[in-house]
Amino acid sequence: MTEESQRRRSAVSSRQKSLQRFITRAIWGLAYAGLFIASLLISRYTTAVFIACMSALCCYEFYRMMRLDGKVPNVVLGVIAAAIFPFTALGRQPWILAAFFVLLLVLGLWYVYTPRTRITDVAITLFGPVYTGLMLSAVVLLRGSQDGFAGALLAIGACASIWLSDTFAYIFGTRFGAHKMVPKISPKKSWEGFIAGLVGSSLVWLILAFTGLYRLNPAQAIGCGMIVASLGVFGDLIESRIKRGVGVKDSGDLIPGHGGMLDRTDSLIFGCIAAFIVLRLGGVI
Repeated sequence: MTEESQRRRSAVSSRQKSLQRFITRAIWGLAYAGLFIASLLISRYTTAVFIACMSALCCYEFYRMMRLDGKVPNVVLGVIAAAIFPFTALGRQPWILAAFFVLLLVLGLWYVYTPRTRITDVAITLFGPVYTGLMLSAVVLLRGSQDGFAGALLAIGACASIWLSDTFAYIFGTRFGAHKMVPKISPKKSWEGFIAGLVGSSLVWLILAFTGLYRLNPAQAIGCGMIVASLGVFGDLIESRIKRGVGVKDSGDLIPGHGGMLDRTDSLIFGCIAAFIVLRLGGVI
């Protein structure tokens, strides 16, 4: 076999592997999105259950990465707290505050009665459920902000705006990205892709505004879209910084083609809570 033939076979094999990876990623991505959207459409209770499972998995993956960095978090306590926070979002605001207080109290008792525990371990244990469960509770709050289909559509729209932002950023960044955002943390992210992501997110919020279901005018929709997309990118960069700090490529391998649950959720963590805050302060919900 000639050297040219070997190169051709190698190129064909590489394309086949790339196509296979793309198909695997697409199938599992659609399955994840389908389950997510179904939970939002059914009720706010199914939303809380789904988000609680997501939060627990994200928190566990975060702790696993922290162990690689020499930290010793209380995994059981943190994962349980991460799963509880989304359920507190079904009730009144004091429930979330009460859950946070109980978590701090239990962590304090753990620190006092286990002399070998370091304050860094306590801090990491606290950060885990706050970073995952508490922040992701915003999805439950968005779902419950309006009755029936309007609430489901709003929550779906908030998540879809982040997903579309990521998609636009990837497509345009890959093709036109020349100016890197944070090359030392996330080499593939570019300012061109970031701007495209803002456009993609704003389109989703404009669609929500034009449904007439919400007190959301086009200017508010564009502003919300830009803020949500920006915070989504920030969430992605934070997780990238965490992974780079401990020397791993993915937070886990739960979802084939995507990595771990935290890899799939990092943008939603900051994007969804940003959407809830902007909509609440803007008088939309």
